[in-house]
Amino acid sequence: MKILYGVQGTGHGHISRARVILPRLREIAQVDVLISGYNFKLHLDGEITYKARGISLAYDRKGSVDVLETALNIQPVKLLQDIQSLPVEDYDFVVNDYEPVTAWAAQTAGVSCVAISHQASFLSDKTPRPKKKSLVAEGILRHFAPSNSMVACHYLRYDSFIEPPIVRKQIQRLSPFRQDHVTVYLPAFNASELLPYFKEVREVKWHFFTADCEQDYWDENVWVRPVGNESFLESIESCEGIVSATGFETTSESMYLRKKLFTIPIKNQYEQLCNAAAIEQLGGKVVYDIGPEFVFQLRQWLQSGKHLDLPEVCDEKSLIKKIIQQGTSNTKPRNELFKRHAILG
Repeated sequence: MKILYGVQGTGHGHISRARVILPRLREIAQVDVLISGYNFKLHLDGEITYKARGISLAYDRKGSVDVLETALNIQPVKLLQDIQSLPVEDYDFVVNDYEPVTAWAAQTAGVSCVAISHQASFLSDKTPRPKKKSLVAEGILRHFAPSNSMVACHYLRYDSFIEPPIVRKQIQRLSPFRQDHVTVYLPAFNASELLPYFKEVREVKWHFFTADCEQDYWDENVWVRPVGNESFLESIESCEGIVSATGFETTSESMYLRKKLFTIPIKNQYEQLCNAAAIEQLGGKVVYDIGPEFVFQLRQWLQSGKHLDLPEVCDEKSLIKKIIQQGTSNTKPRNELFKRHAILG
C-alpha cells in the first residue's frame, strides 16, 4: 500500500501531528511526504519526497494576519504547476493535513483523500464558532484543502468524525508542577511592543519566548528567551499558566498540563477565533485586543483564572485505524501487502 502524506509546513500543529502519525503509518505502508509552505521553521524526521511552495500566511508582527502580504505571496501559476505535476495517481490514497497541493491533486485525479487536520473539524456545524461568523472564512476552510472523508481533531468530540487532540510524547512525558512564573509565546507580535505591559505586572516572573532575540536576558521581571523546544518545554512544565495565541497545538498542550490559559487570537485568523469560542466555553480567558485594559486583564487572570483540563487525548492506534478505513473505503487495494496489513483490529 502506498500513501501520499501532505502536510502544511506553516504552523506548529501540522508538523507536530505529522511527527506522531507518520511513524505509525510507516509501520503498515510505504508513505511519501509532501510539505508545502515558504515560511516554516520546524522540520520532519525522515525523507521528504516532495516540496512545494503552497500557500502560507504572513503576519504583521502586531498580532494580525497581513492579508495584503499573504495575497501578494501567492503564486497561482506555481501552485497550479505543483498540483498538475504531482503523480498522485501512483498512490492508493492521500492523507492530508490542510495542505492544498496534495488535496487538489487528489481532487483532480479522483484519488481518495482523508483530511486529518484540526481545520477539518470546522466542516461540522456543531463545532464552536465566534458570534459573528465569516462566510468568506467559512468558504476558505471548506475549500482550501478539499477531501472526500475526514478524521479531524478538536478539544472535544463535537461530531462523530472528530477525535480528541494528539498530544506529542514530549508533552506527555512532562511531570507538571507550578512555580511563580508564566510562560508567554506570542509569535505574531513584536516583543518590544509587549514587554512594557508584562513588566508592569510584577506579581510573577514572565518567561517571554520570542524570535526577536538570539540570547536570553532579564528585563526587570521578564526573562526574554529565544524560541527553543527544550527550553520551552522546561518552562511550561513548571509554569503557573500560559499566555499564547489561540492556535490548536499550544492551547491543547496547556489544557493537557492543566495550566491556566490566557489566549489572544491572531486577528484575521478565523480558525483562531473559532478556537477562542471553544476555549471560552471551557472556561479559558480570551482577550481579543491588547490595549489600556491589558495589564488589568492579566492581573485579574492571575488571581482568578481557571486551570483547564482535557477530558481525553487521542488514541493513536484507533486514529490510524480510522485513517486507513476512510482512505481505503473508496480505493481498490493495490496489492497483497494491503490485505495483510489493513486489518488493524
